[in-house]
Amino acid sequence: MVKIVIAKQLAGKKIITNDGEELGKLIDLDVHEASGKIESLLIEPNLDNGLARAMSKEDGLIAVPYSSVLAASDHIIVDRKTLGSQ
Repeated sequence: MVKIVIAKQLAGKKIITNDGEELGKLIDLDVHEASGKIESLLIEPNLDNGLARAMSKEDGLIAVPYSSVLAASDHIIVDRKTLGSQ
């Protein structure tokens, strides 16, 4: 069964890799206009984290592909292996 999460409930949630590194916090979602599917998470980076500093940024935000998301509850967990240094 798919659990429905309201987008506004996700705003400000911490984004953490599956090995425990905090990448930052969720600022916005990039949604495909025609299909309505989430394409990526737009994250305000945690500049204390080396991985977050190394990832490419557009307008100061990191875009993490939605396919990297493993779980979402109190935090959003992403698979570090799929992130690379973009």
